[in-house]
Amino acid sequence: MSDIAAYVAEEPQCRDHLVTEYAPLVKRIAFHLASRLPASIQPDDLIQAGMIGLLDASRNYSASHGASFETYAGIRIRGSMIDEIRRNDWAPRSVHRKMRAMSEAVQRVESTKGVSARESEIAEEMGIPLEEYYQMVRDISGHRILSFEDVGLNENIVGSGITDDSMNPEASLQAQDLKDIVTKAISSLPQREQMVLSLYYDEELNLREIGEVLGVSESRVCQIHGQALIRLQTRVGTRPEKKKGKKS
Repeated sequence: MSDIAAYVAEEPQCRDHLVTEYAPLVKRIAFHLASRLPASIQPDDLIQAGMIGLLDASRNYSASHGASFETYAGIRIRGSMIDEIRRNDWAPRSVHRKMRAMSEAVQRVESTKGVSARESEIAEEMGIPLEEYYQMVRDISGHRILSFEDVGLNENIVGSGITDDSMNPEASLQAQDLKDIVTKAISSLPQREQMVLSLYYDEELNLREIGEVLGVSESRVCQIHGQALIRLQTRVGTRPEKKKGKKS
């Protein structure tokens, strides 16, 4: 058992000190996330939600999670912040309608051609000019530049092997199954979309920094990111349901 794990397990009364020590982590995550969101999302609101996640982490951390307390706490803090944003959905209904329409167009094109749909093909399927399609993607990405939560997933489901002890065995199996599905879906994306997702979620670069890496404009990165999320929503959201056995 690590020193922190023992500290939490044997000295519950000292958890307040642990929370105080890692409070700066909450602020760092809050300001990093706020920099990727509209100005209407206030860092103070994210910090408040993040502190709840930190408290939760201090109560539930175990060395069996396979990660340091800081790594584990960071996941719980970020998750708590994203939950708070989702509870106060700030995306206009028009954004949701656009994303749904684009996802359906991607599905139709890819089911017909059997390969990743090009942007021009999606625009043609929707019956709109390519520039109008690009603007729709920018609108969507500008409002939904959060995480894999945007496609009904948790961004920690990819890349992290850390599990939550609060999950029951069935939920843990479902989470692993979904992780496998998402990993496969991401690997099927066009290479540039995979790279943008990796740089954005794994390396935590902002859109401008990603643009510098790829040698394209920030606006173009925004388009690629939005397109990747739409494609993921299509491929993961339309996966076949497992058949349930009949009750005797």
